[in-house]
Amino acid sequence: MQFEIHEDIRQAWTPPSEWYRSEDSFRATKERVFARSWQWITDDEPLKAPGSVMPFTLLNGLLNEPLLFTRDRDDTLHCLSNVCTHRGNLVCEGATVANSLRCRYHGRRFGLDGSFQYMPEFEGVCGFPGVTDHLPGAPWGQWANHLFVGVAPPLPLADWIRPMTDRVGFLPLADFRHAPEFGREYLVRGHWALYVDNYLEGFHIPYIHAALNDTLNYGDYSTELFRYGNLQLGIGKEGESCFNLPTNHQDFGKNVSAYYFWIFPNLMFNFYPWGLSINVVRPISPDVTKVKFIPYVWRPELRDIGAGGDLDRVEREDEAVIELVQRGIQSRFYNRGRYAPIRELGTHQFHRLLAEFLAD
Repeated sequence: MQFEIHEDIRQAWTPPSEWYRSEDSFRATKERVFARSWQWITDDEPLKAPGSVMPFTLLNGLLNEPLLFTRDRDDTLHCLSNVCTHRGNLVCEGATVANSLRCRYHGRRFGLDGSFQYMPEFEGVCGFPGVTDHLPGAPWGQWANHLFVGVAPPLPLADWIRPMTDRVGFLPLADFRHAPEFGREYLVRGHWALYVDNYLEGFHIPYIHAALNDTLNYGDYSTELFRYGNLQLGIGKEGESCFNLPTNHQDFGKNVSAYYFWIFPNLMFNFYPWGLSINVVRPISPDVTKVKFIPYVWRPELRDIGAGGDLDRVEREDEAVIELVQRGIQSRFYNRGRYAPIRELGTHQFHRLLAEFLAD
């Protein structure tokens, strides 16, 4: 199912409720939306040493693309298909350190750059080896110490996320340390796009998030759009924890408590004075979504205060209302809604991008 969203938010209607319910629509987003986007995978810590190999599945449960990162002995990083070019077996089954990659099914061997090296029992095969016997490379990019991968993104990672780089480039991202003990994974009984819809507007904050509303100045909450994402700027009330911004920063003089970046279609990079929470929204089915919070702590003494102080509570409040909306869109009496022109700019942009990608 395709839909159109009017470019003028004052005239626009939201996607039809049937789109959120449809199995066909859900399947269409796999190739048209998610296969053409950049996805955060990991930081580079597991791949520091030459010879490091790290297999992973790109959007497990949706795209299910087997890939692997390698760092060869010349200290060059690669992202490769993890599928043997002989019979389709997985080449690597777990993180390791090696000089080459060897498929244990029939012994085909590859270099850490994906180049074919050896195959037993193939003497006399015409035209062998050929170009298709190498492991294909996958598009990948690096931002600070974070690694991203795509299947067929329309432009380089640096261009996709440039506005985020420009805005928070003053932060010492290399000093942010992964803190898995504070990480969380949530199962939400709702469509993945409903989760994003909710994230992209501050409209609900006074109604759903009482504690968060006590820290933020709702009147100064704003949304700024860029080509493949947006920024929600959270301004803290007097005395709340906020960033110490450089004097030449465009937000200098504001009590910025949070930079909430959304990267189309399903990534959130939430910067707080204590560090960064990366939120990955992973669709499972039209009515089930997994959301993972990956924290990177910079100033641990600030982690429990301010806008980023109780993320678990905010998440559970969001989940409750998203699951109610999931029930609501099953109604025979509801089809499409309208947008609040100031408060729902980000949600309108998200729907416009969905319509664009689905139509291509």
